[in-house]
Amino acid sequence: MCSSRGEPAGDVVSALSAGPVVLAWLTQFLVGTDLFVVAPLLPHIAAAFSLSAASTGLLVTAFSIAYVVASPLAGRLSDRRDRATVLVVALVLFSAANVGTALAPGFGMLLVARLVAGAAAAATGPTVYVLVSTRARPQNRAQVLAVVGSGLLTALWVGAPAGSLLGRYVGWQAAFVILAAGTFLLAFPHAVVWRARPAPAPVAPAGAPPRAGLSGAGLALRAVAVTTLWAFAVYTLYTFLAIALHADGRATAVTWLLVVYGVGAVVGGQVGGRLADRGDAVRITRAALALTAVLEAAVALLFPVTWALACALGLFACVAYGFFPAQQRHLVDLFPGRATAVLSWNNSALFVGLSLAGAAGGPLVHAAGYRTLLFLGAGVAVVGCFVAGGRLSRGRPVRRP
Repeated sequence: MCSSRGEPAGDVVSALSAGPVVLAWLTQFLVGTDLFVVAPLLPHIAAAFSLSAASTGLLVTAFSIAYVVASPLAGRLSDRRDRATVLVVALVLFSAANVGTALAPGFGMLLVARLVAGAAAAATGPTVYVLVSTRARPQNRAQVLAVVGSGLLTALWVGAPAGSLLGRYVGWQAAFVILAAGTFLLAFPHAVVWRARPAPAPVAPAGAPPRAGLSGAGLALRAVAVTTLWAFAVYTLYTFLAIALHADGRATAVTWLLVVYGVGAVVGGQVGGRLADRGDAVRITRAALALTAVLEAAVALLFPVTWALACALGLFACVAYGFFPAQQRHLVDLFPGRATAVLSWNNSALFVGLSLAGAAGGPLVHAAGYRTLLFLGAGVAVVGCFVAGGRLSRGRPVRRP
């Protein structure tokens, strides 16, 4: 018997083998590299099309807008159809968009290609997360999500610099062709592995006390709003770190400090996933937000001293990125029938927070300085800590978010 998404129904709970997890990790790594690689390639693209840096920045904006708009639609489609098929189609479309990016004859077609790439990427991440989480043991769900999510975090500090080197030595088009080939090849195993075993039904954590007055839609909206606040707090720090270090005469420290940050983020995701599986995911998200606020303020205070800044950055990333797998576990447990749609809204909320951080951070850094921006981010994390939480009302069905 099959579910409405074309997946085998059943209550069999078996451990997810390493193969599908590695495949999901590679997918997140390649899609994440595509997301992060554009910024360092902008000077090369601007030179190729004789454009200003500001004009080529529209490529990042186009990708982000397409992702935010398409993600909820793709999530709803994935929940109603066969998730594996949606993922395969999205990967093929993503590959085609990257080929179009490399071969674009003019800036207009290049912009269209990035719009298509953003829409296709919106269908990959949440679908991958749901496919692995619904096939993992319930007691290991957040750990699996953290492992897969580390592919995206690794792209932040490995994939993007590697793509930048490719752009410097073999041309920016080569970076997109390689990404296109990688995602196209991944589509074939994805078409097979997710049909190999029945998916266990997600199980909400036992003993979680319900809170009155929260409907399914209300809780979903509140949860993804927390993700926006978290993203704003985290990416105000990350987005302008290199700029602040350059302005402070410490340009040589940028690369290794970003590596410290990236390693801390990967470690934090794993720790956050393990803690969320062993305890209450909501408490983990609240604790992560509270500690994020404290450590972001610490980064502001320690910014003038490079070695102290490195320690604070590593701890900040470790704590801050422990939030995300716990948040994902919380959403999958609460909305098993609409998991992809809710995770898609969650990813859109992430991009909204990231975009707001960039839009608000630039003027504030210019007017008041980087450290003031960090204190603002810490305050937003405190707000997120108070907003986080909430569970479904007792006896009320989960409405479609």
